[in-house]
Amino acid sequence: MELQEREAVRVITEVDRDVFLRDVYPQRRPAVLRGVCLGPCLQKWTVDYLAEKGGCREVKIHVSTVPQMDFLHKNFVYRTLPFNEFVKRASETKHADFFLCEDESYYLRSLGEDVRKEPADLRKQFPDLAQDFHVPPFFEADQFFSSVFRISSQALQLWTHYDVMDNLLAQVTGRKRVVLYSPRDALHLYLSGDKSEVLDIDNPDLTLFPDFVKAKRYECVLEPGDLLFIPALWFHNTLALQFGVGVNVFWRHLPADSYDRKDPYGNKDPVAAGRALQALERALHALDELPVDYRDFYGRRMIHRIQKRTVYDNTTETNAQDSDTLVPGRPSIKPG
Repeated sequence: MELQEREAVRVITEVDRDVFLRDVYPQRRPAVLRGVCLGPCLQKWTVDYLAEKGGCREVKIHVSTVPQMDFLHKNFVYRTLPFNEFVKRASETKHADFFLCEDESYYLRSLGEDVRKEPADLRKQFPDLAQDFHVPPFFEADQFFSSVFRISSQALQLWTHYDVMDNLLAQVTGRKRVVLYSPRDALHLYLSGDKSEVLDIDNPDLTLFPDFVKAKRYECVLEPGDLLFIPALWFHNTLALQFGVGVNVFWRHLPADSYDRKDPYGNKDPVAAGRALQALERALHALDELPVDYRDFYGRRMIHRIQKRTVYDNTTETNAQDSDTLVPGRPSIKPG
């Protein structure tokens, strides 16, 4: 079987704001950042402490009979638990109290107060715990979008997907494996919306997904205290090697009006991209009115025009010429 090309995610130590903005951010590549002060959460966030400080606030969670959660086929159910009970269960491998089975898996992705309108914010949903976590000062305050609590059972694996905003994944407790794929490998990932149809990335079914091996795999294991910078549009898949607690911090690195204002999760395509995709669907429907040989001819012309207009050729995935536009606080959109 053909093997997928692999590369370890680079690790950078003793990172401060200047190092991040100078050496990490302009490269638009994932990086594990070590030596960043995350606050007393690293010492304090035991199961008992989380349960005490989080209290009996009810949280909506994912529950599955298998640890490999699949959003496309929904092999999980949503349930509600008091936060203190959820943390207790998520830290166990066998449960005396359960919804589906005694070894079910749990996952929390915290939500805003009004889930349809407000992004998650650790300071609002869990103010006592938020005092223990220091948001890294790597972007301007007015660019902040959300801080998302993520807590998962041991062995829980989440589907491969991309986000449209830059983010930092702070691993506070437990160890987590993260596998990433470049946006330039999107055509090899068999996308359905923002998610890959390839659920088992370690043992993919190559009869169904033969081109998946063409996607280069970037991999790292996060230890407590590590930060992972995940640039927008980079696909990522996480596997909890232990019961783990983390915080995702997202920020708007494009102008604010580039994003859908009605998107509390921060995962809808930018407004301009959404318009372009809708226009493409209309164009494809128009081509359906033509005979097959005409559809093929004009389809090829469309592909050529799209590639000529939008695809850039840069093997290092770095564009030094545009590096100034990538620094947080000075966003810009490159004309097509």
